[in-house]
Amino acid sequence: MATEFVDHDTKSKWRSSLSRLLRNCIAQQVRWSVAFDGWLPPEYRLDGNGFFTDSFHGKFLRHGDLVYDVGGGKTPIISADRKRELGLRVVGLDISAAELARAPAGCYDNVVCADITTYRGDESADVVICQALLEHVPSTEDALRAIASILKPSGVAVVFVPSRNAVFARLNLVLPERVKKALLFTIFPAARDVQGFRSYYNRCTPRDFEDMARACGLEVEERHLFYTSMYFSFFLPLHLLWRSWVLLFRMFAKEQAAETFIYAFRKPLRGV
Repeated sequence: MATEFVDHDTKSKWRSSLSRLLRNCIAQQVRWSVAFDGWLPPEYRLDGNGFFTDSFHGKFLRHGDLVYDVGGGKTPIISADRKRELGLRVVGLDISAAELARAPAGCYDNVVCADITTYRGDESADVVICQALLEHVPSTEDALRAIASILKPSGVAVVFVPSRNAVFARLNLVLPERVKKALLFTIFPAARDVQGFRSYYNRCTPRDFEDMARACGLEVEERHLFYTSMYFSFFLPLHLLWRSWVLLFRMFAKEQAAETFIYAFRKPLRGV
C-alpha cells in the first residue's frame, strides 16, 4: 500500500512538472508571436474584442440611457461603478438564468432569461450591446431582428462578432466539440470559464451583416474590421503560417478576410 501511495504521488509530481513545462513553453511561444506581430502594420495588431470593450461601446452611452446587454450573462460589459457614474439603467438578457445569476452585484437593474432569436422587445432601449454572442446563435438574422425590436427609434446597437471566414472559426465548425474544447482549454486554460460554447457562425461575415441589418430595418453607422487573433500564437511556426494566410486572403477577399468585426447599427426614426 505504501508503494502504491508513493507511485501515485510520483506520478502526480511528474504530471505537475510536465504541465508547468508546457505552460512555460506556450508562454514563450506567445511572446515570440507577439514580438513578430510588432513588425506588422498597426491594422494587423489591433484586437477587436479589446477595442470594443475598452472604448468603442462606451462612446454611444449617454447619461440616463436604458441599455440592454444581450448575452453578457455573468460578465456584463458595464461595471456597476460605470453604471452609477452615468446613471444608466441596464437590463441583462441571456439564455441562461444561471449565467445571469453569477453577474457581479449591481451590474444589472433587471434581467431577462430568453433566447435572443425568438425574443421580441418593446422598442424602449437607447443602446443594445452584444459582444461575442451572435456567432453562437443558429439564426443570426433572427437575433438581429430581435435586437431591432428592443431598440427605440434613433437607438443604436453595437455588436462585436468573430468572422466565419477566420481560420479559427472554420476549425471550430469542423472539429468535434470534445476535441476542440480539450485543445482550447489545454492551450489557453483561462478560456475555460468564458469560452467553449457551441458556435454556428451563421452568416457571420461583414457583407452578410450589412445585408441582414438592412433587412431588419437598421442602418450602418460605423464599421471596424480587425485582422488579428491569438489562437495560433501558442506555436510560432503555426502563427507565421496563419499570418501569411491572412495577408494573402485579404488581397483577394478584402473586408471578407477580417478575423473579427464591429458594427454600430442605428434604428432610423419612423418616417425618415
